[in-house]
Amino acid sequence: MSVRLDILSDPICPWCYIGKTNLDRALSEAPVNPFVIQFHPFQLNPEMPRGGMDRRTYLEAKFGGKEAAVRAYAPVVEHAKAAGLEINFEAMQRTPNTLDAHRLIHWAGIEGKQLPVVDALFAAYFTEGRDIGDADTLADIADSVGMDASVVLRLLASDADREDIIRRDTEARQMGVNSVPTFIVDGKHAVPGAQPPELWARVIGEIAAQLDNGTQH
Repeated sequence: MSVRLDILSDPICPWCYIGKTNLDRALSEAPVNPFVIQFHPFQLNPEMPRGGMDRRTYLEAKFGGKEAAVRAYAPVVEHAKAAGLEINFEAMQRTPNTLDAHRLIHWAGIEGKQLPVVDALFAAYFTEGRDIGDADTLADIADSVGMDASVVLRLLASDADREDIIRRDTEARQMGVNSVPTFIVDGKHAVPGAQPPELWARVIGEIAAQLDNGTQH
């Protein structure tokens, strides 16, 4: 048996990147992976122009100046390092609209390739500084995990699943989700934020014990 783990996330959210990495570490050390994982869309910036915007302009507008932006990101740097991640802030020139990235994540889920696509999007944005709002970049990421890049380009050029992604994002907010990552275990228990591997190890251990005893509710 397995337990559903729904993850609301945005591929430009550094805490989502850190949270996924911590979960992966806990799963890699667990005797068994009890989760069936599904990613769901949540845009940090749903009003972002379709072409995105200059990252420095975005950060200074969001945080009220360069110094405030640096202070706001200090905990990100600290937690990323603890998770073994190097975020290349210098390479990140644009803050994209992530609607198309969420469409790609959705299509990857249909093909059973959602997790590698999510990992590739995080790496492209946070390590390589690529514009993951760009259709060619998204098609290249799709190709890297074995999806058909030409099909992805055609879909991105259409309105396929745009309204569905917006609807799901809106429904998440209506359910009370106001920040990501948000992990929902077994459709019942919400675990907000980038939790450390130790917490996930305890959760995995408790689930494993319940499944062994046949007491999962």
